[in-house]
Amino acid sequence: VQLQASGGGLVQAGGSLRLSCAFSGRSSFGSFAMAWFRQAPGKEREFVTATSRSGKPWYTKDVEGRFTISRDNAKNTVNLQMNSLKVEDTAVYYCAADRRAGVHSYTSNEGEYDYWGQGTQVTVSS
Repeated sequence: VQLQASGGGLVQAGGSLRLSCAFSGRSSFGSFAMAWFRQAPGKEREFVTATSRSGKPWYTKDVEGRFTISRDNAKNTVNLQMNSLKVEDTAVYYCAADRRAGVHSYTSNEGEYDYWGQGTQVTVSS
């Protein structure tokens, strides 16, 4: 399995960005729960949002109402629409895939994820 994240960039506070993560490999994309994590400079990597195999989403309180995760099983992609961006959203964003999650479940524990993308930088300026 390979994950390729894209869509990062520089945006002003209050703006929007859309990240995408392309899944490839011999395994079925629909068999994986997918998530986005982020790592800000000098901080630990943290969970942001996930979607279960069935498409059910979860969000941290920091991003709930501003970010939307979605998966397209036909295109083997997971997207992250980020609106009302704040300076504190600045980080490298990573997509991740969990092959052991139940159909309607997810985990925020990064140690449970089996595959990771290379990261895409999101910078929000004031």
